[in-house]
Amino acid sequence: MTVASDTFGRMLQRHYQSLRGMGKLPLVGPVLTWAAARAVPRDLRVWMQVKAGPAEGIWLELNPRTATATMDGTGERRELEIVREHLRPGMTFYDVGANIGIFSMMAARVVGPGGQIVAFEADPEIAGRLREHARRNAFAWVNVEQKAAWRESGTVMFERVDAYVSPDRGVGHVVDSKNDRVVSLSATALDDCLAKYRAPDFIKCDVEGAEGEVFQGARRLLEKHRPRVLCEIHSERSRELVLNEFYRFDYICENCDDNHILALPK
Repeated sequence: MTVASDTFGRMLQRHYQSLRGMGKLPLVGPVLTWAAARAVPRDLRVWMQVKAGPAEGIWLELNPRTATATMDGTGERRELEIVREHLRPGMTFYDVGANIGIFSMMAARVVGPGGQIVAFEADPEIAGRLREHARRNAFAWVNVEQKAAWRESGTVMFERVDAYVSPDRGVGHVVDSKNDRVVSLSATALDDCLAKYRAPDFIKCDVEGAEGEVFQGARRLLEKHRPRVLCEIHSERSRELVLNEFYRFDYICENCDDNHILALPK
């Protein structure tokens, strides 16, 4: 059944991309675009196995419309490679802003059952999918924290982005005002997680603009436990806040690209 599901998903993926690619043809283009949307609804998800890249072999339940980069190993490939390069069996990995968990799954395979994965995902629906991915891949050492990482533990207002805009709701974020997409969710400071989990050897952080606040809530962790960090940066303000926190605790920071900082303790 799993192999059939994977084959079906890839067939839909190819079918959708082919029809979409012909969408600009005169006269028939709009019809083909409509047919692609009908063939692969936005809410359809199929179990598919990553075929290349650092996460090769991992099972994920995805919409075939948006699965191409993940399945062929090109999506976030360099970031996945960096994480893999710094992990070893038995290590602990914090995935802050885990989304559906491709980093968590890849890291779980590297650290093995003697290691520990703590995946923080605020969106309840996406956290549920993350748990399913851990179960499907038999990674019992993946721990899902359905919370937003923040500068202090408590509650935050979190905007859930419409699935029409982001099928995996990957750009949900903490906000300071209400609208019809905002919900109140639990938040945790990473420092407060040390009573429940082992200290991380490596942290990957992708929190859509809240990265400065995340590391304000991790000062004890940075000072005492000295994890390595890969952080995605979403604004110049966030870059300044993050660098201030890392420099405060004597880290060396290097730009992996325009949007990612790798922070290493001296």
